[in-house]
Amino acid sequence: GFGMTTPATVAGKIFLIFYGLIGCAGTILFFNLFLERLITVIAYVMKSCHERQLRRKGVLPHNGRRGSGTSEVDSLAGWKPSVYYVMLILCVASLVISCCASAMYTPIEEWSYFDSLYFCFVAFSTIGFGDLVSSQNIKYENQGLYRFGNFVFILMGVCCIYSLFNVISIVIKQSINWILKKLDCRCCHRCQRKLFRSRRNVVMPGNVRSRGNISIETDVFNESDTDGRRLSGEMISMKDFLASNKVSLAIMQKQLSETANGYPRQMSSNSKQNGFSGGVGALAIMNNRLAETSVDR
Repeated sequence: GFGMTTPATVAGKIFLIFYGLIGCAGTILFFNLFLERLITVIAYVMKSCHERQLRRKGVLPHNGRRGSGTSEVDSLAGWKPSVYYVMLILCVASLVISCCASAMYTPIEEWSYFDSLYFCFVAFSTIGFGDLVSSQNIKYENQGLYRFGNFVFILMGVCCIYSLFNVISIVIKQSINWILKKLDCRCCHRCQRKLFRSRRNVVMPGNVRSRGNISIETDVFNESDTDGRRLSGEMISMKDFLASNKVSLAIMQKQLSETANGYPRQMSSNSKQNGFSGGVGALAIMNNRLAETSVDR
């Protein structure tokens, strides 16, 4: 949108709104497909170079035939290039296209070479300030050829710059995840130790004490909503309490039973086994007392 051609009527503006939704979405899809095909081509070249090296070493036969197209595409799955290689290739391609386009704009538009490079970046990145616009002079030599070359350079430049922006965003995301991981390893352990020491007497399930894993896709801690509420100090339900403290409750009931009996409970061979035998808790204490009185009688 350089602003040199704009809709003047209300109907034209309404048409532009609806046409822009479909047109911009289709253009973005085209750029994404361009990046995918570029990655496929790079993977194919890497695979071909590796196979050529193996043939030189004699590992693969020279007359080896490849399979069908589907199997060939599947075999490229393990040859995906690194994001840094793709970024380097896109940077070189964008720079070459910008230099070639600037060499065309400088004599025809009578701009300086730096202004031509500036126009290439503004046009290829779809910023379009409108301070420099091509094809605005009254007369050009070979105007049709110049406009065709302008169209080709802008199309190729926009594809490369848009793909480069996508790859740079991936690199930025990886860098942020790496920084957060380093900060999490250094700081979060100390903070969590202080937090759990200050809340030593608070009943908390065991899964809250374990540190949440950082997801690559969501970049957040994979903890449930109930865990967050427990960390905030809210009460937990009896179901969660029993589920997370089974071992502690069993030990506590056993200690209560031994304390009530005055000694660790030992089941005699003559005692009758019933539904409460071998249990713990209040019912087990009452059952043991009844069993003792029955044996005495």
